[in-house]
Amino acid sequence: MDWLAGGDRTELATERIYAAATESAALHGLDRLNIDHIATTVGCSRATVYRHVGGKRQLRDGVLARSIAQIGAEVAAAVHGLEGEERVAQAILVALEAVRAHPVAAGLLAGAPLGSSLIESPRLAATATALAGLPVDDAVAPEWVVRVVLALLYWPMPRHDEEAVVRRFVAGGFA
Repeated sequence: MDWLAGGDRTELATERIYAAATESAALHGLDRLNIDHIATTVGCSRATVYRHVGGKRQLRDGVLARSIAQIGAEVAAAVHGLEGEERVAQAILVALEAVRAHPVAAGLLAGAPLGSSLIESPRLAATATALAGLPVDDAVAPEWVVRVVLALLYWPMPRHDEEAVVRRFVAGGFA
């Protein structure tokens, strides 16, 4: 049977490749993505993977971008209609829970320490800006929000204290 039956072949191929890569990244980590394994899982050749998503770096970046988008959609729904300090606090708190629950993001936390590439990611900064309702011309605030989220993920505190700390020390800085 044709592995791309039932729709737009390019779109189906890309989606199936990313689905397999996401599953693999959740199990083995982003750094251990293997083009041969992805191709075998999907039922295509290595050349097909390269043609539709590029090489390992593009595949990794695509999986990360999709993960950020999924987490971002969850946070966006939670902060819809909120403004100011409440929006910032809620965005951070929901992001913490969403990252902890997301298989790829949780895998990143369990793996090697994150470098500056994630903290300085323009995609992540844009997501933080939009979700926390930050001014678009402020480059420092979204990086700071990302650093706060990562700090709370890497050095967690009791969940019942987390919200109070975010509201007292973090959200107030955006008043």
